[in-house]
Amino acid sequence: MATGAVREGSDDGRIVEHMEVYASDGTKIGTVDHMEGTDRIKLAKTTSPDGQHHYVPLSWVDHVDRHVHLNRTLAEIKAAR
Repeated sequence: MATGAVREGSDDGRIVEHMEVYASDGTKIGTVDHMEGTDRIKLAKTTSPDGQHHYVPLSWVDHVDRHVHLNRTLAEIKAAR
């Protein structure tokens, strides 16, 4: 999967800044701040309920279109923190 902060939104499979991130149950969990290295996504703290940055491993990404879709439910994500 290619990554890179090129523009808001992406239809070509790249994870870019400001993309919304959704759990597999359809719950929005945050917005991409940027890629942190090559193996995780840093979520913006402004969209976090606790005002903190959170990280999502790339192994949790199911697919990318105009949003990042994860292969974990919200409950699974919370349990992993």
